[in-house]
Amino acid sequence: MTLYKLGLLEGDGIGPEIVHATARVVNAAIKKQKVEIKWVQLLVGWKGIREAGHPLPDETIAALKQCHGWILGPHDSASYPERFKAMRNPSGELRHRFDLFANIRPTKTFPGIHGVVKEADLIIYRENTEGFYVDRNMFQGVGEFQVTRDVVLTTGVFTRQAIERIAHAAFQKAMQRKKKVSIVHKANVIRMGSGMFLEVCKEVAKNYPEVQVDDYHIDAMCAHIVRRMSDFDIIVTENMFGDILSDLTGELIGSLGLAPSINANKDVAMAQAAHGSAPDIAGKDLANPIGMMLSTALLLEWMSKRFADSRLKKAGVIIEKSLYQTLADGVKTKDLGGNKGTGAFTNEVLTRLKS
Repeated sequence: MTLYKLGLLEGDGIGPEIVHATARVVNAAIKKQKVEIKWVQLLVGWKGIREAGHPLPDETIAALKQCHGWILGPHDSASYPERFKAMRNPSGELRHRFDLFANIRPTKTFPGIHGVVKEADLIIYRENTEGFYVDRNMFQGVGEFQVTRDVVLTTGVFTRQAIERIAHAAFQKAMQRKKKVSIVHKANVIRMGSGMFLEVCKEVAKNYPEVQVDDYHIDAMCAHIVRRMSDFDIIVTENMFGDILSDLTGELIGSLGLAPSINANKDVAMAQAAHGSAPDIAGKDLANPIGMMLSTALLLEWMSKRFADSRLKKAGVIIEKSLYQTLADGVKTKDLGGNKGTGAFTNEVLTRLKS
């Protein structure tokens, strides 16, 4: 029996609550599939600052290199001591350090959840290492400069290599689904950078002649997503646009708390819910763990392919189906209009999972 090591990084705010709720559900799902997982609990965020003097200690990085994957709770980097604010936040540093170039963010309507959009099943492939995210688009330093007190320059970075690999990832997924990809860009204004993103994606598309391809400006796409989200299947876009679009799609189906994501390359992946740390409700048993649970189900699916172990995918499917059944039965956390806290909701999921 293969032993899989999974890093467990609690994060800040509601992070410890939703991460440990998720671990409970994962433990139950993998037990049904006779998979053995060893959780490796590691320091990050405020706990890392207090115990090791850094929000992402070297010991954590070293331990993650020995893991098959990991789950990261949300961080509250805005509240960190000033000396850490000039650095990449823990999530950005992990994406940069491990070259997790693909941020994969699905959006799917849930039973029992009344969102603005009633029918949706799409996946956003967000390039994760450059674009206009200045904290991770440089080898060293940050791509932003204050020339004078009144002048700031912000650098966007676009490279053929990065665009090609996120485009291939998106098109490969499209071949497994509806064979449809939408490229989102702003080539009419950012003619060279965003223009190259569009051009290179279209070049990659020639390797997938069965896939239908269209493209949209980011501003127009926001309108189309609100009006006709069900028409889209795979969206590929640069870093900032992908972040904005995925928050929009998550909220449109009912709550950002429902939105999962993984950050991946060909060798390793990190599960991370799309929402923030919500420090105002931390420790109050109010947090919605669904985004984190679904993110970890995505991680198990990714690991299933990476390590050719179908049991992992089955465990992920069990988690997803248990969550859907729980919601279909009208059991919800308070942010979704229900009356369950984090712990009680998790217990309800576990009840359905075990049956």
